[in-house]
Amino acid sequence: MSTPTSTNPAPASARAETPAAFVRAIAHAYALRGLDPAQALAQAQIAPALLARPDGRITALQMERLSEAAMRELDDEALGWFSRPLPWGSYGMLARASITAPHLGLAMARWCRHHGLLTQDVRLEWAVQGDVAHLTLHEARDLGALREFCHVSLLRNALGVACWLVDSRIPLLDAAFAFDAPPHADAYAVLFSAPARFSAAPTHISFDARYLALPLRRDEAALQTMLERALPLTVLQYRRDRLLLARVRQMLRSDPQAAHNADDLAARLNLSARTLHRQLKDEGTSLQTLKDTVRREIATDLLQRSQRPIKQVALAAGFQNEKSFIRAFKGWTGMAPGEWRGQ
Repeated sequence: MSTPTSTNPAPASARAETPAAFVRAIAHAYALRGLDPAQALAQAQIAPALLARPDGRITALQMERLSEAAMRELDDEALGWFSRPLPWGSYGMLARASITAPHLGLAMARWCRHHGLLTQDVRLEWAVQGDVAHLTLHEARDLGALREFCHVSLLRNALGVACWLVDSRIPLLDAAFAFDAPPHADAYAVLFSAPARFSAAPTHISFDARYLALPLRRDEAALQTMLERALPLTVLQYRRDRLLLARVRQMLRSDPQAAHNADDLAARLNLSARTLHRQLKDEGTSLQTLKDTVRREIATDLLQRSQRPIKQVALAAGFQNEKSFIRAFKGWTGMAPGEWRGQ
């Protein structure tokens, strides 16, 4: 559950957004063993003085290097969270047990079930309620000073593995935590790319359940390559979202008469408008193309299956007036709506 090693310094452009509180948590894990984290801090190019700064931040790359160095030095992939260490390779074992599943839902069910073989101190649980999937963390004992770091890391690791298995961004609908808001609560928007709620037991993250039906896109060779570098502690920012088109289409169909501008749709998807346009372009389409497609589907369905007047069909498909609908329909089919209906 560590990260790839590297001898290169962190890029100058890297944003320092990871709270120093997590560095202090790792230093605390060393203290529990009576060891000194100085070497691991040096490998990650983290000044020891940072530990004393309540508002201190480091880059994601520094956090990854520090975590890997600590996991190797302590031989504990849990970094002191649990009542017994998890030897190096423990989370790789979970990945191997999950990768043969036919779809993400089963893969992550295996991940959670097998995680219970590693420790009884916490329990990870997948559940689907309606169209929303939830990953919940249940505590069986007091995790003490490492509680926040454990909760954040376990959820981010599970989400990161899920994204890697299906090679897709999986946007969160909700991220809730059983502890009070920490001083660095603003960092959670970066850590989870979703609005965070605190004092909301139990800790969990939620996302669109349709992602669970996605087939796995990684094989044994890909897994072996990843395990040579160790599992990523952070969630990669995947450009591709394999359900983005379906989610946008659903939003457009849910209220065809709405304006559906890029800013509003992007906000509902926890994206920026620029990112939404870019990801749709990567998928070979555009927002305007999807709008036209959805309008055409609604219009042709109503013309085929009902006897509604053309004006009502136009309004139901999201057009402001009958004239603009007839013009658009002729562009789609080469015929007027009434002519198309009567053929």
